[in-house]
Amino acid sequence: SRNHVFFIAHSKMKLKEDISPLLLQVFRSVVWVYSVITFLPWYLLSGASGSQAHAKRVKAHSVSRNPAGPYRAVSNQLKLVSLLHEGVDTLDKVFEYAVGHFPQRDCLGTREVLSEEDEIQPNGKVFKKVILGDYNWLSYEDTFHLSQRFGSGLAALGQKPLCNIAVFCETRAEWIIAAQACFMYNFPLVTLYSTLGGAAIAHGLNETEITHIITSKDLLQSRLKAILMDVPRLKHIIVVDKKPTSWLDLPRGIMVHNIAAVQELGSKPENSKSQPVPSDIAVIMYTSGSTGIPKGVMISHSNIIAGITGMAERIPNLNENDTYIGYLPLAHVLELSAELVCVSHGCRIGYSSPQTLADQTIITHPCILRKHFCFFFFLHFVLSPQSSKIKKGSKGDTSVLRPTLMAAVPEIMDRIYKNVMTKVEEMSSVQKTLFVLAYNYKMEQISKGYSTPLCDRLVFRKVRSLLGGNTRVLWSGGAPLSAATQRFMNICFCCPVGQGYGLTETCGAGTISELSDYSTGRVGAPLVCSEIMLKDWEEGGYFSTDKPNPRGEILIGGPNVTMGYYKNEQKNREDFFVDANGQRWFCTGDIGEFHHDGCLKIIDRKKDLVKLQAGEYVSLGKVEAVLKNCPLIDNICAYANSDESYVIGFVVPNQKQLTTLAEQKGIIGSLEELCNHAGMEKEVLHIITDAAVTGKLERFEIPKKICLSPEPWTPETGLVTDAFKLKRKELKTHYQDDIERMYGGK
Repeated sequence: SRNHVFFIAHSKMKLKEDISPLLLQVFRSVVWVYSVITFLPWYLLSGASGSQAHAKRVKAHSVSRNPAGPYRAVSNQLKLVSLLHEGVDTLDKVFEYAVGHFPQRDCLGTREVLSEEDEIQPNGKVFKKVILGDYNWLSYEDTFHLSQRFGSGLAALGQKPLCNIAVFCETRAEWIIAAQACFMYNFPLVTLYSTLGGAAIAHGLNETEITHIITSKDLLQSRLKAILMDVPRLKHIIVVDKKPTSWLDLPRGIMVHNIAAVQELGSKPENSKSQPVPSDIAVIMYTSGSTGIPKGVMISHSNIIAGITGMAERIPNLNENDTYIGYLPLAHVLELSAELVCVSHGCRIGYSSPQTLADQTIITHPCILRKHFCFFFFLHFVLSPQSSKIKKGSKGDTSVLRPTLMAAVPEIMDRIYKNVMTKVEEMSSVQKTLFVLAYNYKMEQISKGYSTPLCDRLVFRKVRSLLGGNTRVLWSGGAPLSAATQRFMNICFCCPVGQGYGLTETCGAGTISELSDYSTGRVGAPLVCSEIMLKDWEEGGYFSTDKPNPRGEILIGGPNVTMGYYKNEQKNREDFFVDANGQRWFCTGDIGEFHHDGCLKIIDRKKDLVKLQAGEYVSLGKVEAVLKNCPLIDNICAYANSDESYVIGFVVPNQKQLTTLAEQKGIIGSLEELCNHAGMEKEVLHIITDAAVTGKLERFEIPKKICLSPEPWTPETGLVTDAFKLKRKELKTHYQDDIERMYGGK
């Protein structure tokens, strides 16, 4: 099919130039003349030579000269960094430092809800739509006083220092206010994903012996209420919504308070306050449970401070003039660390959600499409899910806030990338040609370390404006980001993508690529708070003596390595150890290789490696990474049974691509009918096989059979984590019948 050919063309990231050779030569000649005229003054004035040298320099090397490491950043070969500021060694002091230096600066922003209304969709479903106003801001001083009163109010409700308290809430300003209150009063904060199942939520609350929980009205109604009888110690529920609500059908003995009432309680003579010390637990963060029951990771004040110190060092010129947009789950270490980095430097944080990020634009006349190149309007819908809460004609949060800093998980970026490329395919030949030529030209330039100011202004300015127009840094974390997607974000959104690597067990800190480094597929050099060793893994065939690059399991050491898992000594002994110098290390289970400049690349994962019947090892993660670039695939889980000789796969197809393919093959039906059609499985498998060959997968790595799923995998389904990592155990259970069918059992 046409889209299949398109995939092969851009599998090496460059788009296919479907244009006559003569016109292509004319275009290249014009570009060459322009480049010759402008290159020298631009090169001299922009400081490009210095930027190139900085990007190519060695960023880290082994302090022992052993290829296994440990590797440290060149700027801190003698000692790892653990503090942002001397003496500021607990999180309450970090916030006090920010309040002292930026008292009247904007800190936390929330958009005003002007009106809400129900909108009936063509399929009969009713969506709640909102019209939002401007951001209302709390200053650093305001936030400090609200947090202080909230902490005092919690103490008045019987919350004791060093006794755990839970927050189970969406990402919003009240989450951070509550967190800062807990840091001030030394209440260890237990964080839980809002998408966890009832049993997992109850497990976390009971394991940490929770008596007080901070939540929202919506989550209390939709998630918590059903499990309250399973959490016998729970006595107080604090709802962060300001309007009081009466709850008549809760179990006896549970009291519900709203945040304003608790703050009012705390405004009276101050309750007893216990100052935390650096080794005290600040957060018990429950992981999203990709391998079973969620584990609580104990994170001390000193752990988090070391982590955010390392992260902040990789963001040039981070200061109080920056604006960050917060919309990822604050229960995830990526978002919490990013926001604490911003708070520590006086930045302002404006809150959003995936449903309100982008504008909902009304396209009223075809001439508008022609005038603005149509591609840019397509992107509004790519960035706004169909169930967007923004009413058509209203501005999304990025347009109003105009952030300079933004974080995203690869799943979101992959989806944007593939949807945009699908829309490009639907453009007229002139529009498509102009876009492809501009895209390829810019790709060539940035791969050399050059910027393209004219191209950015004429072609990509409208795309950049979809994120507000001011974005200077995009963070990517939570999972590997494909090279093609990373390059797409560089080109279309005109800003560097800082890809990082870290885990909850290391406070999200490990490595982050420098913004001047425009290479792809790598996660950068160790942060100044961390060092990394490579441990030989004989079974997988990875050794530090491998050529040209040393390879092995990644071990992360440093002050950011956490205290371990809550009430799980066996797992602590397996995953953590302390070396002869007293430094704590975490065994990640990920396989990496160090390049000559000290940058790390993730190449495999121990848990993803399966030995087939004939003895070949298959990296399921590698198979998925290659095939996810295929436009026909929205998501894929590769699976292999050691008793079998081949790999199979569960595939969530792109609905539009699948429908187009079905029309080409004369197959008619609903999405569910197409996914269950044996002929469609065969056609999709053929395309996947070609994509696998193009991606240089080995014969035994290519799935021989697939199962198509009409339902997308979201955190709500329980098949992926909040960071959209696959939950392999749950996926295996969910597709057990299909596994037996594909392996000939049925």
